Amino acid sequence: MRTEGDAWDIKTGVGSTALFVAAARALGGDEEQALAEDPFAEDFLRAAGDEWSALLDGEAPGHPLVATEFGRDFQEFQIARTKYFDDFFRDATAAEVRQVVILAAGLDARAYRLPWPDGTVVYELDRPEVLEFKRNVLADNGDKPRTDRREVPVDLREDWPQALRDSGFDPSVPTAWLAEGLLIYLPAAAVEHLFERIESLSAPGSRVAIEQMDTLPEEAAAALAEQPDESDNPGGEWLRLIYNEPRSEAAAWFTARGWTGERVDVPEYLRAHGRPAPSPEQSGALISTLVSLVTAVRP
Repeated sequence: MRTEGDAWDIKTGVGSTALFVAAARALGGDEEQALAEDPFAEDFLRAAGDEWSALLDGEAPGHPLVATEFGRDFQEFQIARTKYFDDFFRDATAAEVRQVVILAAGLDARAYRLPWPDGTVVYELDRPEVLEFKRNVLADNGDKPRTDRREVPVDLREDWPQALRDSGFDPSVPTAWLAEGLLIYLPAAAVEHLFERIESLSAPGSRVAIEQMDTLPEEAAAALAEQPDESDNPGGEWLRLIYNEPRSEAAAWFTARGWTGERVDVPEYLRAHGRPAPSPEQSGALISTLVSLVTAVRP
């Protein structure tokens, strides 16, 4: 259960979800027709060891990512959102945006794997322990960022705009913002505050990409809550980490303030790219059917 001021590192609490997502990217990106791949995801899992290395080596046949309908759908969903946000950054830099902010960066390795134009600065915000884990793993492997990458060790419940400015962020130039895998872990009031802060720091020409999820239906939430806390049954633990409450719809929020917003639901996005799309009738695919991806641009 989340509590005010709770803390975590890469293997506990909210931080541990980054490893689960990285595992989905590693497994899903190995498929022949995968929409995207993240070669650094495996490095993080190897460094975490234990069940994650076993999963990569095919020695965890009962793991929910490989043994359940949910796992197969979750892999497809994670690869789809990876492509969506990779394309977002490619479009942003093509539009001459050279300042990037990744909120709750977790194990995002885009600073290391995307082709950034000269002069691009990528700011990564997350808890110090999470950033340290990522930095050490990549450094130990000899990997270097492909642009100016700046860590901003800060909890998003703190004054992160000031921490961002202290790291060199310039609010007078266009920025490409990313909030991937974040909103569901924030209460509704905090999401509203996050949007307000992004807008206040965004010069004309800025753009934002957001992943959002509708609230889980009461029946589905109740079923997850009854699941035991076991490694092969992660739904109950995940439910205790999120805030399952209505939030402002991102595309509508930014559009109402003069931005140009677009939203695509994950099943629609998968169909548009020739991939099998889940339906609400598939119990294991419920989460991805509730997720949508949003891009908004400030004129």
